[in-house]
Amino acid sequence: MHLKTIAELSRGLAAGEFSSVELTRGFLERIERLDGQLNSFITVTAESALAAAADADARRAAGEAGPLTGIPIAHKDIFCTEGVRTSCGSRMLDNFVAPYNATVVERMAAAGCVMLGKTNMDEFAMGSSNETSYYGPVRNPWDTDRVPGGSSGGSAAAVAARLAPGATGTDTGGSIRQPAALTGLTGLKPTYGRVSRWGMIAFASSLDQGGPIAASAEDAALLLNAMAGFDPRDSTSIDRAVPDYTAHLGESLEGLRIGLPKEYFGAGLDPEVAAAVHAAVREFEALGASVREVSLPNSHLAVPAYYVVAPAECSSNLSRFDGVRYGYRCEAPRDLEDLYKRSRGEGFGAEVKRRIMIGTYALSAGYYDAYYLKAQQVRRLISDDFRRAFGEVDVLLGPTAPTPAFRLGEKTDDPVTMYLSDIYTIAVNLAGLPGLSLPAGFAAGLPVGLQMIGDYWSEARLLNAAHRYQQATDWHRRAPAAFR
Repeated sequence: MHLKTIAELSRGLAAGEFSSVELTRGFLERIERLDGQLNSFITVTAESALAAAADADARRAAGEAGPLTGIPIAHKDIFCTEGVRTSCGSRMLDNFVAPYNATVVERMAAAGCVMLGKTNMDEFAMGSSNETSYYGPVRNPWDTDRVPGGSSGGSAAAVAARLAPGATGTDTGGSIRQPAALTGLTGLKPTYGRVSRWGMIAFASSLDQGGPIAASAEDAALLLNAMAGFDPRDSTSIDRAVPDYTAHLGESLEGLRIGLPKEYFGAGLDPEVAAAVHAAVREFEALGASVREVSLPNSHLAVPAYYVVAPAECSSNLSRFDGVRYGYRCEAPRDLEDLYKRSRGEGFGAEVKRRIMIGTYALSAGYYDAYYLKAQQVRRLISDDFRRAFGEVDVLLGPTAPTPAFRLGEKTDDPVTMYLSDIYTIAVNLAGLPGLSLPAGFAAGLPVGLQMIGDYWSEARLLNAAHRYQQATDWHRRAPAAFR
């Protein structure tokens, strides 16, 4: 059962081939037996999962089942879950048990999903390799000496190893798409405002967006149907009708205009990754799409602008973690100042401290105009590039990451090189656009991701294009040999 997609499992549940309890027990057994090799879960909620599965079976027997009723999933440990530890991968929140559910968790539960547990992640979602977690690094199931990508690497590793059929993730600069690419999965970062951020621990509020990670575009569409929608509790949520993302799967790609940004195929791109992406582009042409080159002339400014905006917002958001109200508190503080300093100094890891320092500096009096204001101006230039490109084409295609998964520890001593892992994904967050990564081949035996970028609210178009590609190829059907 573990090699089936969510859509196939849903049909199996509907046909009575197995129950949700049997399905859930099967995935829990795989987590217990195999996750020691990956470290993809921080918390496993076996008892409550089996209870939820029994409830789902009862709903199905009463004729109240939807497509996701009884489907096991995992949640990234950045989403608050009532009565369950929500650590955000940090010592700072190691003892934090959330008193409420995030909207995404609420909606997935209402759809009948069964939560298997909470997945490992880079501390406060800051990282491109999943090596900054307080709970240790996550390993890539395709090669356990390599990273799964970050910061949703725990979710990606769990789904790639078939320890869960689907999972939630968050994407601030590529944290759904990059790990999906490095582990051979389909991951979607929706338009900013499409999925509620309420109950999702904030890293950079103007960039963070939740989304699904799954084996196929069809599965991602099913999960997005449950996650998306207006939430009055989130001031950044957009009140806009949510389409049925599965309704358009299978539509023809005849007439689809694809743009290839020339800036995404220059120096730094692994030749085997480039070859896989070009082969995928030819497949889209065979499916009826037309392809032309376009330009995003300010794309080289995305990484420097991002690493001013994101740290600035994180320095503000993380100021609430001070050892006073909840979370980690140092032992025997001498006075209030000592409490603040030692609680934050001992509770945060090195990467989080680095970004808080950068952000605080960028926002400080005398430097605000030179750094933060300038970065926001660059952000507008990047958005304008996309706006002009979508006047010519419907979808942009390119690599998701410049290389396949790199080795654990390979880039940990060089933050700038690590930051360049997200060079093709960051601009999408700065502009607030939807982006999707899907598997498109292998390089040196490791998965390669193809990134599709769409105009605002075009998730249905992206999912349909990815689905048609996956009907013509079988890259999304491949699973790591050790976890089949």
